[in-house]
Amino acid sequence: MHYAQIRDIDIANGEGIRVSLYTQGCHIHCPGCFNEETWDFNRGEVFTDSIKKQLIDLINKPHIDGFTLLGGEPMSPENTEVIDQLLKDIREQCPNKTIWLYSSYLYEILLRNRKNALKYVDVLIDGPFIEDLKDLKLKFRGSTNQRVIDVQESLKTNTIVLHKFKEI
Repeated sequence: MHYAQIRDIDIANGEGIRVSLYTQGCHIHCPGCFNEETWDFNRGEVFTDSIKKQLIDLINKPHIDGFTLLGGEPMSPENTEVIDQLLKDIREQCPNKTIWLYSSYLYEILLRNRKNALKYVDVLIDGPFIEDLKDLKLKFRGSTNQRVIDVQESLKTNTIVLHKFKEI
């Protein structure tokens, strides 16, 4: 797997102060995507065990609330093995941190095809960006079709439960 960048401080892609990993590669190619440079699977840097260790060290800093995985499309089939292991490692080594995932795939598709990854995710922003539904006032998403899902509650109840945002 290749990655485009790691942000050691990110307040735009999830609640609190986060560390974000932008994966490289996407087959969806949403018109109006804010991250077109991440579409090519062969650009960026190779994601190694050394990079994973650095990432986990960043996430474990006391001022960090959690980790956000986005891209590109982190849930592309090409990334399955690396992403599943990464999410498992972060959950085990950073137990008090939240994990947010952005994917253009709907929750229902991920539940069927990537349930192993979902069991480590706290919040999923699902659905492709749709330019005609763009709304700059939305929290942590770009278009009104995208949902902010509480994954663990959804898995427990076997129904989609939307995330309840923290009061400021």
